[in-house]
Amino acid sequence: MVAKKDYYEILGVGRDATDEDIKRAFRKLAFQYHPDHNRSDGAEEKFKEINEAYEVLSDPEKRAAYDRYGHTGGEGVFGRGFEGFDFGFGDIFEAFFGGSTATRQAPQRGASLEYRLTLDLEEAAFGCEKEVEVVRTEVCADCSGTGSRPGVPPVRCPNCNGSGQVRRVQSSIFGRFTNVATCPQCQGEGQLITDPCPRCRGSGRERRRRTLSVAIPAGVSHGTRLRLRGEGDAGTRGGPAGDVFVDILVRPHERFVRDGDDILCQVAVNFAQAALGAEISVPTLDGEARLKVPAGTQSGTVLRLKGKGVPHLSRGGRGDQLVTVLVETPQKLSREQRRLLEELAASLEGERPRRKRKR
Repeated sequence: MVAKKDYYEILGVGRDATDEDIKRAFRKLAFQYHPDHNRSDGAEEKFKEINEAYEVLSDPEKRAAYDRYGHTGGEGVFGRGFEGFDFGFGDIFEAFFGGSTATRQAPQRGASLEYRLTLDLEEAAFGCEKEVEVVRTEVCADCSGTGSRPGVPPVRCPNCNGSGQVRRVQSSIFGRFTNVATCPQCQGEGQLITDPCPRCRGSGRERRRRTLSVAIPAGVSHGTRLRLRGEGDAGTRGGPAGDVFVDILVRPHERFVRDGDDILCQVAVNFAQAALGAEISVPTLDGEARLKVPAGTQSGTVLRLKGKGVPHLSRGGRGDQLVTVLVETPQKLSREQRRLLEELAASLEGERPRRKRKR
């Protein structure tokens, strides 16, 4: 069994300490190690030790028994030693420091709302104006948020005289202390509604459906979040309104794929165009554009159209469009096409791909 520490040592006072010395030491240590103020390991156990030591040394009879018998010698006097005293953290702190001071309920910011907005790729790329519909809490239009029937103002709370707080005087071992708490009758409002507003039933707030305009900047991407400040739920007690957060979703496009601020697409060319070179028409976000296909282009070659991608969101300029060229093999040939290809095949038959020499 672990030996218990000396009560005088726990409080840091000598055996000849006066009641005032013990009281002062306890007050300092109780504040230092109270679990509400000290979250470190061992603080709670230390506070219990301080509590127990003070419970004994602050009582003249218990202190005399402790001075004479120590921790266990007092069992013959008190039926149990100085173990098991139950003087809770909240009680002891309230007795010493007067409890917590309540304040009148402060203004609170309204809740923020979220909305998902789906756009086409072109809308996200070049920006647009959109309207979104939200259901939000607003100040009641009839009573202007008072909660009272128009023309019948709220009355001052008789319990707290309009302060929203009530005071409670407590007597403790150190004298009289005053606790301040929220008035239970008016819930801290300082006033009571005797005739509630019919529209909001006394809440001072109502739900309304609103249509908001959203300016979509050019270059937004899937997952971008826009904020409409002050368009959320109304605050309480004069607090500011919340915001509306608009999350952007972009629909997949049938021809284009976005990669950052670049646009990817594929175009097909025939064998002759790939072999001889050609200028072909290519779809872009701006409409059709002309693209030069160099002679001898192989299937899978990627060609670039500069400045035909998505506008950069945070700076000027645009990305590019990357065009993957696919060489198509014809599946059906006319007699003339077959004859010409056979002649071409014969002319190419003697040409063999050059093998790389082994080093």
